[in-house]
Amino acid sequence: MGLEGIRILDLTRLLPGPFCSMLLADMGADVVKVEEPGRGDYMRWYPPLRDGQSIAFNAINRNKRSITLNLKSDAGRELFLKLAARADAVLEGNRPGVMDRLGAGWSQLHAVNPKLVLCSITGFGQTGPWAQRAGHDLNYMAIAGALGLNAAAGGDPHPLGVQVADIGAGAMLSALGVVAAIVRARASGAGDHVDVSMTDGAFAILSVHLGAYFATGEPPERGRMPLSGRDPCYNVYRCADGRYVTVGALEPKFWEALCTAVERPELVPTQFEPEALATWRELFATRPRDEWLRVLEPFDACVGPVNDLAEACADPQLRHRGMVVELEHPVLGPTPQVGTPIKLRNAPAGVRTPAPRLGEHTRSELAAAGLSAAEIDALVASGAAAEAEPWSSAQSEPRDRPDGRAAAS
Repeated sequence: MGLEGIRILDLTRLLPGPFCSMLLADMGADVVKVEEPGRGDYMRWYPPLRDGQSIAFNAINRNKRSITLNLKSDAGRELFLKLAARADAVLEGNRPGVMDRLGAGWSQLHAVNPKLVLCSITGFGQTGPWAQRAGHDLNYMAIAGALGLNAAAGGDPHPLGVQVADIGAGAMLSALGVVAAIVRARASGAGDHVDVSMTDGAFAILSVHLGAYFATGEPPERGRMPLSGRDPCYNVYRCADGRYVTVGALEPKFWEALCTAVERPELVPTQFEPEALATWRELFATRPRDEWLRVLEPFDACVGPVNDLAEACADPQLRHRGMVVELEHPVLGPTPQVGTPIKLRNAPAGVRTPAPRLGEHTRSELAAAGLSAAEIDALVASGAAAEAEPWSSAQSEPRDRPDGRAAAS
């Protein structure tokens, strides 16, 4: 699957880090979640819950194993360093300095394993005046300048429907950085510290917009950029039934095909004329969405539906590409999962195992690290590690739930 033999210790929680390690696990890496005993990844309690299972947690923690270690105890820290000595990379998402205070920062990890890659995923990076600030996707997108562009002309910015900074910047860029650093470490013998800032990543996503700004000195205006709803040829149109179609006919040949399909050849000159938007809106409002799709199907015009998630899951192209798969879960039974988006011809990635129970692999992992059954029993008794939680019952909720509400009393 491409990353077989790569061993990752994942200390991260919630969304960016676990999505990163899921991508690596899908590609064949051996990912071990290292979680706090009795608490674990906060995403385990993130709603909606079904039979005590967090659907969100299960969605982004497949193909991994889970162990529990108390890194605040001497024994837990020593065990983690012992495991790190056998690993290729460690992922962490704490504020800068926390890993050092735990005795498991870059210098300590590099001392036990010079080839190790440490990837730190934070909102603002390891350095700078905001390095210690808390934040979430909405904050990072806003600071980077991306949120301010997410509005119609004259409208107010509003949150995006997906977490672009968390996933596009935090998770995907981290996965790329980890793989690049491991390749270098295997060639040179020297590990590296991958410092990923989600704000940096959100800023980098704006490269095209920033290129125009650097050249002209004029910041782009929301809703008045070429690809933000300014022009008829790149827009979203409401149909007679209240559903929507997208038009992305930027090239003249696609635009001409669209005008031919709707039997309005006189509209060819309006491709980049904002004042013609009203005409195109009135046109698309004359028929239901699916009727328009049938009319436009024979024409190569860069047109498609605005699907809701139910429609997207049933979409024949996404189904053909294996983007909806079924996985057997010990509690939930057959459960749909999002497939792996990266396709390799000779090393196919895939969904193999469900998200693990908290601490499900503690005993087996510690045994593989050379500890005897008696030593493992002693660690469990001391609270430095913990046995696996049962599938059938939810653990005690953390005091601060990730949905912002108080935990149940």
